[in-house]
Amino acid sequence: MIQAMIEIPEEANHILNIVKARYNLKTKSEAIAKIVLECGENILEPELRSEYAKKLENIEKEGYGETFKSIEQLRKKIEKR
Repeated sequence: MIQAMIEIPEEANHILNIVKARYNLKTKSEAIAKIVLECGENILEPELRSEYAKKLENIEKEGYGETFKSIEQLRKKIEKR
């Protein structure tokens, strides 16, 4: 486990106390870990942006997501272009 000394504003300390009480945690370290893990999920796995979804649809329409059973099938597809 990593240990760190941090300085936080009074408002953040108040929020930590609320989280600690709400989730019946023993220490502020547990409260910080809970907040970081919950926020981390939102940051690391954001919803798919609409522009990206459209780009994926275009790629699928153009056939870039196509699979081939053999190299020969792939070669025929490439040589048609």
